[in-house]
Amino acid sequence: MSARIPAVSRKPRIGLVAGGLGAYWPQFPELLPQLRHSAARVAERMRMFDADVVDVGFISDAEEGSVAAGKLRAADCDLIVGFLTTYMTATMLVPIARRGGAPVLLINLQPTESMDHESFDTGAWLAYCGACPLPEMANAFERTGIPFRSVSGYLEDERAWARIGQWIRAAGVRSVLREGRHGLMGHLYPGMYDVSTDLTMVPASLGGHVEVLEFDDLRTRVDKAGDDEVEAKLAETREVFELADSVVPEDLAWAARVSVGLDRLVADFDLDSLAYYHRGLGGEIHEKLGAGMILGASLLTARGVPAAGEYELRTSLAMLICDRLGAGGSFTELQALNFRDGVVEMGHDGPGHLAISERRPLLRGLGVYHGKRGWGVSVEFDVRHGPVTLVGLGQTRDGRYRLVAAEGEVVGGPLLRIGNTTSRVDFGVDPGEWTDAWSASGVGHHWALATGSLLPQLRALADLTGLDLVEVAA
Repeated sequence: MSARIPAVSRKPRIGLVAGGLGAYWPQFPELLPQLRHSAARVAERMRMFDADVVDVGFISDAEEGSVAAGKLRAADCDLIVGFLTTYMTATMLVPIARRGGAPVLLINLQPTESMDHESFDTGAWLAYCGACPLPEMANAFERTGIPFRSVSGYLEDERAWARIGQWIRAAGVRSVLREGRHGLMGHLYPGMYDVSTDLTMVPASLGGHVEVLEFDDLRTRVDKAGDDEVEAKLAETREVFELADSVVPEDLAWAARVSVGLDRLVADFDLDSLAYYHRGLGGEIHEKLGAGMILGASLLTARGVPAAGEYELRTSLAMLICDRLGAGGSFTELQALNFRDGVVEMGHDGPGHLAISERRPLLRGLGVYHGKRGWGVSVEFDVRHGPVTLVGLGQTRDGRYRLVAAEGEVVGGPLLRIGNTTSRVDFGVDPGEWTDAWSASGVGHHWALATGSLLPQLRALADLTGLDLVEVAA
């Protein structure tokens, strides 16, 4: 059996089929070569989004469309792009949409911004006629129960390509979710009803697999961590973090040893994400493991394997979505409201996404983890200042997952120094009103805080996955 390609390295597989009405070719001999040239340029531009493009060629009638549908289905694409180069009938693309095995995006990119009306004849006009069949396709897709989406523009139209890129990136995230392996280790934080979830809803809503793990799976790997591996992890830690004076050397060494075990656990179980929690009692080994997770979980998150505490499976999935959109995604909750400055203060103790820190992250020693057993080192930083998006994965009364998102801006100002990732987020409205609206969305206790404006890409992801998207703006 061939090895699975890890989600962190897998490129989205994008099928491409271009087409036009074959009746035109003998009538206008220069038309088809021009359209084929445009199709080659489209394939080239799509590869610039770090996509694996499966180009099945140019179709001219319904029979060729049927053959292309079979090729695309065999390629197991994440998204199929149908390029309307000129007029073509719905019979050419409906079989592809129905049998291709992936969502379909139709693109209409004419050669340039506008026609040269003085010099154009019928053949030259037909190269600009990709918009003509678009309403026909939309009607046919609607009547056959196929979701419809399209992008119109011209061949080098950067606005159109930005929109196409959003669909390609969303298809890549959909692929990660469909094929991902998500670790769930330990047990529910006592009393957190909102965190509990039906594991079957992960493959039902997103695809993928949940691997149920014991803390003993980690313990055995920590026991086998060699001193040289621990020293290497300590060297990595000193390179990545600034160390506060409160860091106790013995606690740091233990966190490094746990981090080595975590790396091995992720590799052995082929995980793309991890959610964990274990309470432990009386200073025994499981309590020490749970308390020693923060360093290793943060390093894992920074390299593209999101790790969330408090058994937050849905939040580790939200973090994975953000990470694959290139926006980080740090484990987050509400901390306090600042009505004087008009900001919501949010963050979390425990693992953070180091790649989106405003400054070099700090490792702080803590004698107490509030609400948790144990002690040790914790990560402290502020998310990079500028636009941010909150992304949560809520669960409805009927068990369905849904995306919840809001956009704001991280701004500077005073922060707590208690070993938390803490940010001041301005949503442009009264912090209390925003908090009420966010809570009413059903998002749950935790979510991912990501950099940049992600709503356009999240809308595309919701469309491709069939998830509802709740956009919160008080």
